[in-house]
Amino acid sequence: MIGSLRGSFSSRLSPNEVLVEVGGVGYRVLVTTPTAAHLGPLGSEVSFAVHTHVREDALVLYGFEHDDERRCFEALLGAHGVGPSLALTILSALSPAVLSVAVLEEDVATLCTVPGIGRKTAARLVIDLKSRLELPDLVAPSAEGVAGVSARAEVRAALSELGYGPEEIRQAVEGTEADAPVEEMLRQALRGLAAR
Repeated sequence: MIGSLRGSFSSRLSPNEVLVEVGGVGYRVLVTTPTAAHLGPLGSEVSFAVHTHVREDALVLYGFEHDDERRCFEALLGAHGVGPSLALTILSALSPAVLSVAVLEEDVATLCTVPGIGRKTAARLVIDLKSRLELPDLVAPSAEGVAGVSARAEVRAALSELGYGPEEIRQAVEGTEADAPVEEMLRQALRGLAAR
């Protein structure tokens, strides 16, 4: 299995597929949108953490700028109903950190911002990914413990029920105090939404 590639950025075959030449061999590599955006000019050296996906009819390489993206991609592949294309779409829309926080906070609304993911799929992803992603590292010991996380999840759910969209909810919740009680967080979020 190919675990990494370092070579010359030979050409861009599509917005998310590049050709990397390594020792005279050209490798077609599918990449996330952020990874594609950070590539240098043609001919520059590139390095990818790689997931090799073997199918009956093909061998496909998925390249990532950082190893945490590759690990996140592989965790997504282990989730029910998620194939490589959807996993790549998810990581093109959400960074590993944003995805992990969304799963930790049970933030279905953020997952629904990914094209092709509805509420049912997002809810199932939250359940499937909780055991697969390295979530404990993301929780600050004092600033935002489990209580803060569940309070934010409740506020997100309440705002979603009130008809606010995922982006409005994300911005509103970011403006709240993490250690405030749920009712106060909701008031702060609503004040922020009203100010906009």
